[in-house]
Amino acid sequence: MKMGSASAGLVSIFSNGYRSLGAPVSSWRTLASSSLYKHYKRNSKGAVLSCLSSSKIELACLSSKVDVAQTTTSSVNGYHKYDRLLPCPSENGPPRVEHLVVSEGGPVLEYICKSLDLPPLFVADLIHFGAVYYALVCPQPPPSATPEQIRIFKEVTAPSVLSKRTSIKGKTVREAQKTFRITHVEQFVEAGTYLRVHVHPKRFPRCYEIDWKSRIIAVADSYVVLDKPAGTSVGGTSDNIEESCATFASRALGFSTPLKTTHQIDNCTEGCVVLARTKEYCSIFHGKIREKKVKKLYLALTAAPVPIGIITHYMRPINVAPRLISEDFIKGWYLCKLEVMECKEVPWPDPVIQQKYCIEDFEWPSKDRAYECKINLLTGRTHQVRAQLAACGAPIVGDSMYMPAAIAEMANPGLSPFGKYKKYTTESDKEMAVTKWFARFGKEPKVAIGLQACQISWDDGEHFYEARSPWWRSGMA
Repeated sequence: MKMGSASAGLVSIFSNGYRSLGAPVSSWRTLASSSLYKHYKRNSKGAVLSCLSSSKIELACLSSKVDVAQTTTSSVNGYHKYDRLLPCPSENGPPRVEHLVVSEGGPVLEYICKSLDLPPLFVADLIHFGAVYYALVCPQPPPSATPEQIRIFKEVTAPSVLSKRTSIKGKTVREAQKTFRITHVEQFVEAGTYLRVHVHPKRFPRCYEIDWKSRIIAVADSYVVLDKPAGTSVGGTSDNIEESCATFASRALGFSTPLKTTHQIDNCTEGCVVLARTKEYCSIFHGKIREKKVKKLYLALTAAPVPIGIITHYMRPINVAPRLISEDFIKGWYLCKLEVMECKEVPWPDPVIQQKYCIEDFEWPSKDRAYECKINLLTGRTHQVRAQLAACGAPIVGDSMYMPAAIAEMANPGLSPFGKYKKYTTESDKEMAVTKWFARFGKEPKVAIGLQACQISWDDGEHFYEARSPWWRSGMA
């Protein structure tokens, strides 16, 4: 159905730089987060928003075509045609997130198909992947929103409009703006419902290459211990809960009830993870982590030697990668401590194994030898081991995010505003130094880095499990 058709029941006001849409009914699409807005600014080649009237809005997009890496490559009206999310593409394309407000109640799949001109099977796959969310009331637009977008937001969230909706009676606006996953293709969405559609979810092709039964370490009545492969997500992402360790391990074991995530390790890290078989044990294990009854040991393959002993840093309390850390105490920053128990020289992984795991070295000066370190993680911060070792001048082999910054600091000591040789003298200089330093970091690794959660234990060792030999030992030069 053509997007200009009034029967579509939806209209797009902001389309993230992908396609030109228009309809004579009132609804809204906008950027719902600052991070998404930044992505749009970086990736769109240009967009023009023109207000045709108070009730009709059209977005003319002047953007380059994006390869959606789906099952077919033919195009319709200049856009790539695709029907299903499977088979999984080998590479992730750029994200595409669409924001909608429903103007006429009906099945969610029908609205999304008509609004975004997507095939029903594809939208059904998105819902199955957990890539579609709803909220009873449209969220507050970001500071970067245009006056026109703000006007329409106010229009669809006006008290006179909201007071007529029985579904939100007794709720505060904040409560009504909370998002939930759409779980069924026939789920009814009423007029005024906000929808967020992750059209290009992050994909994990490695999930289809793994012999999952061989990765099971232990199966107990209340939990499963998995040797997580690198290049996979433990419990999925915000736009993909299908291609996850929890899902594939559940299937491998023939469980009708999916396993539940109790803790995380990075996608590029392999090793021991505990998956709960029940909600009750999930809560119990979370309690053990809070009470510091869970002990984790890691093996790290570093590009330089690391001194034995306890290493302490402080991590910036901003939930954005890369994680910046300081050698000096900074008020409000998180304490990071790890203990290096062993550090031994080993051969650098050979080219064949590097290619298999997509290892990048970023021209590290010496690849004759590497160093395998056993690490006791004393505090559990996101990216902690990776960030701390890189700050010590010993980045993890294959860590395409942290190694470039470590190389830059080696070449120009003092480049890091939080290191031993920092050069800034004023707050203004510091802000500029932080911006320059942040730009030195790279992107997340494609598959693996030299990091394994080699042991996990809890209740004073009553439960003790070890992972198999790490990937790098299978191909050392």
